[in-house]
Order: sequence, then C-alpha cells, then structure tokens
Amino acid sequence: MKNNGIIILRSFIASLFLITMGCEPIEDRDYLENTTDVAGVQLVATQSTTGGNKIELNMATPGVTGYWDYNLGRAYSDKVEFVYPIPGTATFTFTGTLGAEFFTKTIDVQIDQLDSALDQDWYDLVSENTSEGKTWVFNGGPSPDGGRWWYMSPPNDPGAWATAWWNAAGDCCPPADAAGSMKFDLDGGANFTYYSGPDATPQSGNFVLDVANQTLKINNANILGAEEPRGNPDGLYTIVSLTEEEMVLYVANNGGGTGWTWIFKPE
Repeated sequence: MKNNGIIILRSFIASLFLITMGCEPIEDRDYLENTTDVAGVQLVATQSTTGGNKIELNMATPGVTGYWDYNLGRAYSDKVEFVYPIPGTATFTFTGTLGAEFFTKTIDVQIDQLDSALDQDWYDLVSENTSEGKTWVFNGGPSPDGGRWWYMSPPNDPGAWATAWWNAAGDCCPPADAAGSMKFDLDGGANFTYYSGPDATPQSGNFVLDVANQTLKINNANILGAEEPRGNPDGLYTIVSLTEEEMVLYVANNGGGTGWTWIFKPE
C-alpha cells in the first residue's frame, strides 16, 4: 500500500508539472525593424521637359512602401506620372513605412510652363487662360423665375440630379447669394474666390478638381448657394456636367438630409 501511495503521489506531481508547463504562454515574437531612416528615403521627380508640367514622381528606395499625394489625387504606388496644371513651386508628399514606423517626406518641383495640355475639364472650369481664370454665376435668378438652377433632389443618387423634389430658387426661395459669383483660376495655385453679391468683399479659398472621379472640392470658402442646410459641410461636390458653358454640381446628402443640385453658367 505504501508503494502504491508513492506511485500515486509521483503521478500527481508529474501531472501537475505538465499542466503548469501547458499554462505557460509560448511566445513567438516578430519584431519589426526599419530598413532605413527618413533621410535614406530617396524621392525623385523627373519632368519631361525643363520646367515642364508633365511630371513623374518616384520613391526609389527598396524596402519602403507607401503612397504619393500629388495634390490632384493619390497614387498607391511607388511611382506616378501626371500632368500638373499649376505653374510655380509644387510640393508633393510621400507617406510610407520604414518597417517599424510611418513617415512623410516631401519633394518640391518647379513648374515654369504648361507645355503639356491639361484635361479639358480644367479649361472648361478656369478657361484657356488658366492664370486669368473664369467666373461662374447661377444659371437663373436672382429672383424666382420658374427655372431650375438651385433645387432639392433625391439623396444618394447623382443620376437623379434632374429631379426636383422642391424647386426652391425657381418657385419661391432663392439663396441669399443668388446674385453672387465665384471665380476659379490657376494663378500660382488652385484659387477659388467667392462673392456673395456684386459689391461683396471676396472670400478666398482653394479647390481640388478630381477629373478621374468627377468631384470638385472647395476648401476654406463656400460655393454659391451653400447656405445651411442646403450645402455640404465637407465642401465636396459631384460633378454631373462640366462644359465650357455649363457646370452642374450635386451633393448626395446635405445638412437637411436630401440631395441638392446647383446649375451654373459663365458670367
């Protein structure tokens, strides 16, 4: 009996040891390490002509990944080529990872001539004289005139922009800035200038025209008829139509919870 007790005790201790070992975590740690430092990240800008506006940006350091922000949009790759519409010094940004940490780094490019043609949308928006720019006004009004130029549309459906749930400006209630104007130009930057009326003090901002995605982003200012709750707090508008003679913008969900349509013409 004594021997049996010893055997049982030994078996219990062995089992307890195995259980204890089984409860200890087995760590398999992978440590991320930087492949270089920020100074070692090489950004290269190549222009097709000296001072020209066709540009290739390249992040040329192996082992680094990220994306380019070239002001007109983002390219989720090491290399991107584009035609830049704005003369002057342009700053482009690469955001990426060194392995263990994220970083941003910029490169400046001097653009002295627009020797590569822009997409037609740029000329339609700012005119062929890109530095002089172009002024847009509502295609109607400023008093109620029965026309459609600022009205409520179905939400979340750019294809329904022409449907007027409520023809606000045409029927009864134009926006307070119905007699105003807004100017777009590329004189040293993508400049936007807003006038609430003929004699109003200008309000300056800037804009981003995304040709690929057909959107227009207004920063630090408002387009005409952006009064709450009709406007868009983000300043981002879908371009329904942009020609030399007409610009139609749509927002899918404004402050009032509906869609809204704006129709403009050159001044």
